Amino acid sequence: MEEYKTLLASKTIWGGIIALAAGIAGLFGYSVHPADQATIVEVGTALASAVGGGLAVVGRIKATKKIGKQ
Repeated sequence: MEEYKTLLASKTIWGGIIALAAGIAGLFGYSVHPADQATIVEVGTALASAVGGGLAVVGRIKATKKIGKQ
């Protein structure tokens, strides 16, 4: 593997977080079906991508220096 991505772009990380949260919820009497967990992972990944894209655009708009060679 030569390519990199952020932690929030990783479905494995999201899946682990959701599985951990579902396990903790189970301790308190709540039940999260595996199909619902998969849906939450997909939604979480999409939200993370949207937030990341939005932050990139806002960051570029608020930037005080040009992009280019030095």
